[in-house]
Amino acid sequence: MNYQYIKVTNIGGVREIRLNRPDVLNSFVMPMAVELQTALDEAGKDKSVRAVLLTGEGRGFCAGQDLSEAIKEGGPQISEIVMKTYNPIITKIRNIEKPVICAVNGVAAGAGANIAFACDITLAAESTSFIQSFTKIGLIPDSAGTFFLPRLIGVQKATALMMLAEKLPAVEAEKLGLIYKVVADVDLYNEALKVAQTLADMPTIGLGLTKKAINAGLNNTLLDQLGVEAELQQLASQSKDHKEGVQAFLEKRKPVFTGE
Repeated sequence: MNYQYIKVTNIGGVREIRLNRPDVLNSFVMPMAVELQTALDEAGKDKSVRAVLLTGEGRGFCAGQDLSEAIKEGGPQISEIVMKTYNPIITKIRNIEKPVICAVNGVAAGAGANIAFACDITLAAESTSFIQSFTKIGLIPDSAGTFFLPRLIGVQKATALMMLAEKLPAVEAEKLGLIYKVVADVDLYNEALKVAQTLADMPTIGLGLTKKAINAGLNNTLLDQLGVEAELQQLASQSKDHKEGVQAFLEKRKPVFTGE
């Protein structure tokens, strides 16, 4: 597919998706959101893709919603933008049974911040800041911000970040557990790609089922989650990669996983 607002590149088993509206800090309009949704769907279906790397072009990751679209006369209502733009992006990131790594290469505001927090493993450049900018324009956090932030850092801290709309430096985001790691700006892309390539060489089915279990655990009771683990463990045990892992262990060699 030919994309106008994103760039899609294959690097071995990694599918890189790069937001590409750098003149407006990669802020979203609905056509761009549709392209990202399509790219995530394609990555999920393509067996040669074993990890996804999401990042932004230029000096920012994503400034959230392009307000010129939201206030355009005759344009979409804000509820339509949320339902058709951000909700599908978040659900696709969480439901794709492959790891999604995010490299936050600059400002991540509003929906841009929450998309980064929804990814499986998020790295950020030292110069990055995150901001829940919604209250600055009289809105509430969307893109699952009200779901993930309290679970990641607790209700008090999450509420303060959402209501006060203070900039959160990447170093502080790492300390709070919102992201995996802070990396020097010049090293961010290579470090994130290295993580993605490592995951792409791992047992993809097992990783996908791990992600499925994590998703379930966000709402399950302990007993329910134990049942989920037993069910998914059985599925993982039926994969070729499980058999290869066991055989490699017995033969004292490095396993060669194929993602099957």
